[in-house]
This record gives sequence, structure tokens and C-alpha cells, in this order.
Amino acid sequence: MLRYNVRGENIEVTEAIRNYVEKKVGKLERYFDQAPEANAHINLKVYSDKTAKVEVTIPLSSILLRAEETSPDLYASTDLVVDKLERQIRKYKTKVNRRTRQKSSLGKEEALTFFEEQASDETPEFDIVRTKRLSLKPMDSEEAVLQMNMLGHNFFIFEDAETNGTSIVYRRKDGKYGLIETEA
Repeated sequence: MLRYNVRGENIEVTEAIRNYVEKKVGKLERYFDQAPEANAHINLKVYSDKTAKVEVTIPLSSILLRAEETSPDLYASTDLVVDKLERQIRKYKTKVNRRTRQKSSLGKEEALTFFEEQASDETPEFDIVRTKRLSLKPMDSEEAVLQMNMLGHNFFIFEDAETNGTSIVYRRKDGKYGLIETEA
């Protein structure tokens, strides 16, 4: 069952807003055989130009769902972000089902992990302003690209299932993908 953490920036999260957001995000539970035990982190922002941004992050055991949308209406942004999350779930399930059929000897789904890039353009020096820790889980480069795209990031760090080494996939300026493999 999803637990909700709804925060507002420059907006008071009223009971009506909270109920609407929880109802919409709660519809994602239908995509799972069992209701996932997870915290849904929802951040609502309203800007001075009267646009509203909705960010939703749901860390599950096998995947990190994350999406954000901005529009002139808070409710429309919520609908758009839920649509985006639904597409991510369907894409992930299709990929896992295809992979399971192709590699039936595995017997279980490979878990995904994430890494979020955090850069600071404000400081010209090399001050580390944020540290993230992550656990790398085995997957192949194709699955890592899928996860990177679902997160909307430009790179993704993962443990290569074949070599057991740490690898990085990244999006190149030409729109194609690159792979960095480490050596022992």
C-alpha cells in the first residue's frame, strides 16, 4: 500500500488537493499484483508566473518511478504526471516480461537502481554540495539505458550482470548512447 508524503512549495496543500493527488497516484497500484509497500513523495510547486509543477517519486524494490510535469493548472499537472508514470510502468513490465521469456533460465526479475546527478552551476570551485549513496544491482546495459530514460537522467551507474564490474551508460550529444566499462 502506498503511503503519501505530499509537500507544497508556495502553495498550501488543502484537503481537496491532497485527496485529488492521492486518488490519482493511488490508481498506479492497479499495475501491481500486490499493492506495493512504498512511500510516494509528492512535491507541489506554484511559481510566480502562475504555473504549477508536480513531482512524484515512488521508490519500489525493483524500480524507481519518477516523473514531473508543469502546466498552468495544478490538477492538470497531476493528471499529466500520473499518465507519465503509467507509461513508465507499462514500459518496464513489457521489458521485464520480454526479458523473462527470452531468458527463462534466470527465474526472477533483475532489480533496478538509480543514480541522480546533482550539479551546482553557482560555485566555480569543486565543492561537493551533495553526496548520494546507492547500491548497484546487476543488469545489462540495455536495461540500464531503459532505467536512465525512465528517470530522465543523462547517465546511469550499474553493475554489469555479465562481468560483475561497475559500468556507466550515458546519453551522447548526438542522441545515441555510450557505455563506460571499468577494468579490475
